[in-house]
Amino acid sequence: MSHTPDAPEAGSDTPNLDFAGTTPYEDYVQADVLTHLQHTLSDDPGEMVFLVTTQVMELWFTVIVHEWETAAGALREDDLPVAMAALKRSMRELEALNASWRPLAHLTPTQFNSYRSALGEGSGFQSAMYRRMEFLLGDKSASMLVPHRGAPRVHAELEKALQEPGLYDEALRFLARRGLPVPVAVLERDLSRKYEPSPEIEAIWSQVYGGDQNGELVRLGEALTDVGELVWRWRNDHLVATRRAMGSKVGTGGSAGVAWLEKRARKNVFPELWTARSHV
Repeated sequence: MSHTPDAPEAGSDTPNLDFAGTTPYEDYVQADVLTHLQHTLSDDPGEMVFLVTTQVMELWFTVIVHEWETAAGALREDDLPVAMAALKRSMRELEALNASWRPLAHLTPTQFNSYRSALGEGSGFQSAMYRRMEFLLGDKSASMLVPHRGAPRVHAELEKALQEPGLYDEALRFLARRGLPVPVAVLERDLSRKYEPSPEIEAIWSQVYGGDQNGELVRLGEALTDVGELVWRWRNDHLVATRRAMGSKVGTGGSAGVAWLEKRARKNVFPELWTARSHV
């Protein structure tokens, strides 16, 4: 004879444990879906850590894209408080993303090789959500859409992101509306191309940083700089983890591996925010 748990008494400390179907927690979080997405392709127990860690990274990419799109949209509407709140949230999220390297940071070559073949031609640079992050940071290239031609929805989302203003574009337009002399060539640039540094923008940031240190423009510049620093740390942590795991071998997916990551790590996000500091 089955027994149905008694309903908790009103005002008791016992949570409701009896649900007709799935729990409200499951309905909201979709935990059962998330925890059954792991399908390892080797017998090595370390592959599970690698797979889950990269899946967690994808989730952080997703929320960071959301924050930066929120910040860009708020700047477009001259709503600096909303933009700043989104940027500050993204800083905490970038810190968590960067910490995701820790489970993989000390892989030896032998440990990584135990399941590396399971990746086949898979490589992180094929991540569509990470590519949207890079596009929002101004690092755009139409060629990076090519790997996604076989996935129409993903390709369409990337094509849209390629054509839209990035986070820095909206910040510079915000500066222009605040009366700063942002060149027309910068405001009307081809948004599908990689952002290139401008001496005029460098001079503008130098002017901003030479002014009121508590002003809204300095606070915006510092928030963007914090984001840029954390992205730089992400790239360097990626470089170090890869160097430890595979040395200078060709990367998965045919990439140049460490050499490609070293080139990426040397690049600054929002470049004039860094170079302007030499002129203040």
